[in-house]
Amino acid sequence: MSKLNIKPLADRVLVAPAAAEEKTASGIIIPDTAKEKPQRGEVVAVGNGKKDEPLTVKVGDGVLYGKYAGTEITIEGKEYLIMKESDIFAIV
Repeated sequence: MSKLNIKPLADRVLVAPAAAEEKTASGIIIPDTAKEKPQRGEVVAVGNGKKDEPLTVKVGDGVLYGKYAGTEITIEGKEYLIMKESDIFAIV
């Protein structure tokens, strides 16, 4: 992954969502209109945290987040989510 020229502020993190599932476990192909939004991704940039609350996630961490978490943004033609660290449920 190329170095992004973006630095989230405070307790925000930039996440690259994982690709949506293309097939079900039984092999049925899922059309684009029926695909679930991924709830898993990789942290690609982090802010500095708040004064008394340092961030616990770091660049490269795999994370699970809420279905409607974050704001979708496009940088250099690639989709990302920017969200508060509190929207992240777990590091995987």
